[in-house]
Amino acid sequence: MAGNATFRYADSAILAVSVADAPIVVTSDEIDNQLLDTYARVGLKPGMLEVIAGISERRWWPADVTFADAAAMAGAKALADAGVDPTQVGLLIDTSVCRDALEPSAAVDVHAQLGLGSSCLNFDLSNACLGFINGMQLAAMFLDSGQIDYALIVDGEGSRRPQESTIARLQQLDTTKDDVLANFATLTLGSGGAAMVLGRASAHPEGHRFVGGVSRAATEHNKLCVGDIDGMSTDARGLLEAGVALARDAWAEATEVFDWRNLDCYIIHQVSQVHTESIVDALGIDKTKVPVTFPTRGNVGPASVPFTLAYCAADLVSGQRVACMGIGSGLNAAVIEIVW
Repeated sequence: MAGNATFRYADSAILAVSVADAPIVVTSDEIDNQLLDTYARVGLKPGMLEVIAGISERRWWPADVTFADAAAMAGAKALADAGVDPTQVGLLIDTSVCRDALEPSAAVDVHAQLGLGSSCLNFDLSNACLGFINGMQLAAMFLDSGQIDYALIVDGEGSRRPQESTIARLQQLDTTKDDVLANFATLTLGSGGAAMVLGRASAHPEGHRFVGGVSRAATEHNKLCVGDIDGMSTDARGLLEAGVALARDAWAEATEVFDWRNLDCYIIHQVSQVHTESIVDALGIDKTKVPVTFPTRGNVGPASVPFTLAYCAADLVSGQRVACMGIGSGLNAAVIEIVW
């Protein structure tokens, strides 16, 4: 069936959204300096990461910090911020793209680190950069059905290994201009952790109400961005054009159901300056209501929406309406509304 999937929730609220910031700052100038010979050889100039993508720096984790460690650090902070005891959590979802092994799930590592109870259902949910929003959708279903009292969604991403591997490949003498452009998006990635605690709105009137939203698929574009832990190959122009078209279609239909044209804040998945400006223009929203974290954190994958929400939360006022919007490679898109 064509069109959006629409969902509404009756008794779900966000109690806390928190981040774990990676400590090692890696500037775009540092990356450019490692690729100066390659740029000169293929006819490109340094500075594209900052001038085109608008990213001046990103973060890396120390080599001994795993993706699950990053997710667990953010999860521990979110539980503390929400005042929820780990043994009360009935559902843990790890939405990380980055993972150290195919088996077991990253969620079991986070579950053990946080000391969650044996009755806590835990698993991974993967859907590229849309995973965290999908985790919110699923958690709200569990809460609305009365199966659990609290859900914890976590995400831990790291760009160190894919960027080190990509830089090493691009330094090879047989690298072409097309190779650099196909790997450009990998160099915009960032590292960080994010987590969110959700509970029943009826038990937590102080919480931020999860209203509902829409999702939409355009999976004919599943080859535009393909990656693994050592890097990714991206048709940047094709991905931008298809992503903006998908967002425009989803938004146009959603506004027939939800009044989203003049909300108080729009949290957009953090990709780049070009991506943000294109989405703002396509949806006709006020750019002054769109906070950004990509200039100093890069694209932190599915962690970027909760990451940005956490950083602007202090400026939000009770009763304000917030839209969180994400697009994941594949392509899938979703928009959710929160009443703060």
